[in-house]
Amino acid sequence: MKKILILNGPNLNLLHKRDHAIYGDSSLGKIESDCQNLALELGLEIEFIQSNSEGDLVNAIQDALEGFDGLIINAAAYTHTSVAIRDALEIFTKPKIELHISNIFKREEFRQHSFLSEVVDAVISGLGVQGYTVALRAISKMV
Repeated sequence: MKKILILNGPNLNLLHKRDHAIYGDSSLGKIESDCQNLALELGLEIEFIQSNSEGDLVNAIQDALEGFDGLIINAAAYTHTSVAIRDALEIFTKPKIELHISNIFKREEFRQHSFLSEVVDAVISGLGVQGYTVALRAISKMV
């Protein structure tokens, strides 16, 4: 069974309390449950991690080098600031997808640049929380 890591960055633990016009009203727990259900259908095993700490996310990517077949990352604000996460993703040479709930290209200028996009295989942006299941379906074909 292929194993996929789904990483979530800062403030996504409070997703259901954020601006509903941008992020919807779903919780990260609901998204994880939806992903677990879909993973069963797709014959995948997933691990779902959220951290507000950049170092924790880097460590998770490094730890995924062994034992994971693919990776989906919503690095949230770290997308626009973290060279460390970018470098860790570059080392992870298996399939990886960058994910954004909102369309970052319709947001503030500082959110329109991603340090991660150059080192991932695909970017999903602007599909709302459904982007997670779209990413999971896509990565199932990539691994």
